[in-house]
Amino acid sequence: MRLIVLGCSGSGPGPDSPASGYLVRAGGVTLALDLGNGTFSPLQRELDPFALTALAFSHLHPDHCGDLTALVVHRRYHPEPPYDPARHRLPVLAPGTAPDRFAAAYATSAVERAETDLSDVLDFAALTDGAEVTVGPVALRAAAVDHPCEAYALRVDHGGRALVYSGDTGPCAGLVDLARGADALLCEATWPHSPTAPAGVHLSGRQAGEHAAAAGVGRLLLTHVPVWHDPGELLAEAKEAFDGPVELVTPGAGYEI
Repeated sequence: MRLIVLGCSGSGPGPDSPASGYLVRAGGVTLALDLGNGTFSPLQRELDPFALTALAFSHLHPDHCGDLTALVVHRRYHPEPPYDPARHRLPVLAPGTAPDRFAAAYATSAVERAETDLSDVLDFAALTDGAEVTVGPVALRAAAVDHPCEAYALRVDHGGRALVYSGDTGPCAGLVDLARGADALLCEATWPHSPTAPAGVHLSGRQAGEHAAAAGVGRLLLTHVPVWHDPGELLAEAKEAFDGPVELVTPGAGYEI
């Protein structure tokens, strides 16, 4: 299994990175986890967008889903598609409100919104807590996490290897349970640790390390650091809480899981 980082900037794109988006390659499958602002550009450097096997969204904040509309335009209007997109719709696994949410993002007015339907190129399936889905030989499992909107952590299993992606979350047992024994935890670390941080929003660097330690993962990969925080500070916090390998992911990097 190979993880490729399309973007990892927290809460929005930064000067050196798009927002959140990742590719997982395993067993002949290419699965995208989130497609935030700016990620469609590096996606095209990695593969033909028509070659994407499936797309899963942890939640529907724009920094995690904003570039889906660009993907729709590409698949709908490309003058020489390799196949009929209407007969090979892209599977999209997402919170249940995704069809309406993406139609609203795609439309240019309230009137157009009422007539917008993306199902000609997308095949939506709703994620739920505990949902298990197979994408070819790859297994995907979701667990609800603690964020201001409906949000899920995602676990990808293939060939005896496991990667867990936290999405956005505050401290929660659901992430620990999903990540238990995983080879790698790709985990948000959005702000420095503080007892006054708002609950149910994000993890600090220390909390990311604590979740990795509690789950007994093999490796911790930190992501989602906003441009206004020092990534080195969050990395140091995580290392104090987790004694396994820890590193900050970077845009364009690949990681063998």
